[in-house]
Amino acid sequence: MSSPPEKRNIVIVGGGIIGCTTAYFLTRHPAFDPSRHAITLIEASEIAGGASGKAGGLLALWAYPRNIVPLSYGLHADLAKEHGGAERWGYRKLHCGQVAAKGRPLKEVNGNAANGKGESVSLHKRHEKFSAHSSIPKDLDWVAPDAAYAYDEMGTPETTAQVHPYQFTTSMAALAQEKGVKIVYGIVNEMDRDTEVVKFVSYKDNERSETKTIEATDVIITAGPWTQRIYPPAPISGLRAHSVTIRPTKPLSAYALFTEIALPANFGQSNGSSRHSKQAMTVTPEIYARPNDEIYACGEGDTLVPLPETTADVVVDDGRCQDIIDYVGCISDELRDGEVLVRQACYLPNVEGRASGPLIGHTGVKGLYLAAGHTCWGIQNGPGTGKLMSEFVFDGKAKSANIGQLDPRKWL
Repeated sequence: MSSPPEKRNIVIVGGGIIGCTTAYFLTRHPAFDPSRHAITLIEASEIAGGASGKAGGLLALWAYPRNIVPLSYGLHADLAKEHGGAERWGYRKLHCGQVAAKGRPLKEVNGNAANGKGESVSLHKRHEKFSAHSSIPKDLDWVAPDAAYAYDEMGTPETTAQVHPYQFTTSMAALAQEKGVKIVYGIVNEMDRDTEVVKFVSYKDNERSETKTIEATDVIITAGPWTQRIYPPAPISGLRAHSVTIRPTKPLSAYALFTEIALPANFGQSNGSSRHSKQAMTVTPEIYARPNDEIYACGEGDTLVPLPETTADVVVDDGRCQDIIDYVGCISDELRDGEVLVRQACYLPNVEGRASGPLIGHTGVKGLYLAAGHTCWGIQNGPGTGKLMSEFVFDGKAKSANIGQLDPRKWL
């Protein structure tokens, strides 16, 4: 007589893009049976409250790491087709390029200088070497012709796309809930395990401020830069990044731009106070036109403020946001004269000691998995990671891609 089917309590810790796509693909795996498999996602503040709601949402076949990018890029297209992603989360294909430009002096300056000092940290997204060789595309008419002087194509609509990250992440969460995933809100404070097997997860409930415990057969940690606080052996750190969204004065053509803007000396000087360097300098904001009549722009990262307790506690430096606004406005009249909608900051998860990819898979403890450290490509690689995590749980191994190089056990 055969034994009854195994019941499993699967707990996902973290409600960003990785946690939400993992929840989605677990419920779409052929082995998933809602009568035997309970899935709970624990989020500390709100779904997509961190980088998953404040990122640029760029998708690219030329992203990294190469062993997961093609899978995830294709899944984005599949998800958009199945669930109406163009309307639901702004999925579309677009051009992408690097633009070299000369910054024009600002007519006036508002706001204060960025708080604190310290060097900016590159997000490592653009091509390592900028070898401009072509003229500015004719439909890229929202970059001032007296500012831009070179363009280098990085991606075409065949290799590059975009989503609105907040809309995409929250949609994945909602679609997972439709299939039975339970989402609870609280901060994980204990994960009981011995050296061989995971047992349960405890968290402090946000509403009642009481500790609750969930028995678990499988725990998947998808907490981004907060991963190390939940699982100390994980070599994951956080890099703060600021961004803004602007409603331009007219609809813009579909381009994602990686810029190199040469600012003149004394750029932004006003009334004797220095907002920017008195010396000439080069800045590199990214600018993504979105289909909802807005643009997203971000600057370099920084390590000035330690990682807070939750995404709700992230400190936004208005000066750094204003810098981004000034930088993009000095090469585009449509952005300079547009309406600033949001000033925001988040923390990107990085794997300490390596810059090219996340950790995905088994930890060495039975039933405990890790999926974190996706740097600036979390939205791009979210679907692929989610699908692979569903395979680890139900099949015991990754089947859709060869990700041996991303095995957490090599780094824990």
